[in-house]
Amino acid sequence: MIDLYTWTTPNGRKASIMLEETGLPYTVHPVDITKDEQFAPDFLKISPNNKIPAIVDHDTGASLMESGAILLYLAEKTGMFIPLDGPGRWRTWQWLMFQMGGAGPMLGQAHHFLQFNPGKAPYAEERFGAEARRLYSVMDKRLGETEYLAGGDYTIADIATWPWVSRFEWQRIDLAQFPNVRRWYLAIAGRPAVRRGYDVPKKGHEIPLA
Repeated sequence: MIDLYTWTTPNGRKASIMLEETGLPYTVHPVDITKDEQFAPDFLKISPNNKIPAIVDHDTGASLMESGAILLYLAEKTGMFIPLDGPGRWRTWQWLMFQMGGAGPMLGQAHHFLQFNPGKAPYAEERFGAEARRLYSVMDKRLGETEYLAGGDYTIADIATWPWVSRFEWQRIDLAQFPNVRRWYLAIAGRPAVRRGYDVPKKGHEIPLA
């Protein structure tokens, strides 16, 4: 059994979608970041950086923070959603790192300024809005060449990136301008495990469609 500590954020949804996709049994522990529960001493023992998601795997004793590390751990544990060897494995790592170092933090900054603080920092809105469009262009080019980010198979690179794209409206992105991203996004949105994972830890959230 795995304990999942999470909230309704893109990073949190990476972990819950992966757990749903793999079929591993898990128990959800909501960490309400709107109430600063991520700073609770018991949670900090699991996630010293006070960020969700985090997991504890009681089968192995592993305790992990950081969404990318969690995806890699679960992929290795199950042998799912990452090639075992060869070039495809490194392509998966490459596009996972694209999300971790680029799409995640930059799209997060875009919706921080454009959705939650409009008009307060025009330079930041312009900078991160432009970077969001650039990142979508990178993905659109890649997804015009192959079905999924790392190649022909659905991998943890897609699981990592999709929840951030699901906030395209907050980032002021029109998916019609990025048809290959839109095709990929809607295909993944239709996966039953993705729909279940999107609803963790609180049910009732609608996946934005475009």
